[in-house]
Amino acid sequence: MPALAAWSSYYVIVGSSAGALTGLMFVVVTLMAELELRRSGQTFAAFATPTIVHFCVALIVSAAMSAPWPSTSVIAVFLGGCGVAGIVYCIVVARRRRRCSPSRRTRSSWC
Repeated sequence: MPALAAWSSYYVIVGSSAGALTGLMFVVVTLMAELELRRSGQTFAAFATPTIVHFCVALIVSAAMSAPWPSTSVIAVFLGGCGVAGIVYCIVVARRRRRCSPSRRTRSSWC
């Protein structure tokens, strides 16, 4: 069982973080469901979805960093891929947010 001992901190981090993240997602979805906006789907995509994605990526990266990898090259490639995907997602979110900019909406409505 010494091979499994190295994974103990991994399961502690992933288990507790996943529980907290699940609760956070329920809170965000509940708050967004209470908003009665005409175009709440765009608002959710521009504001709430990036928050949920951010917390999920933080969980994935912390889990990957705490796993006992045989070499650092595997985790380096994984983290590089996460970085590239993050840049692409930032561009997507910026485009969604630009659609909800103040110049494109009235004062009384969001997106």
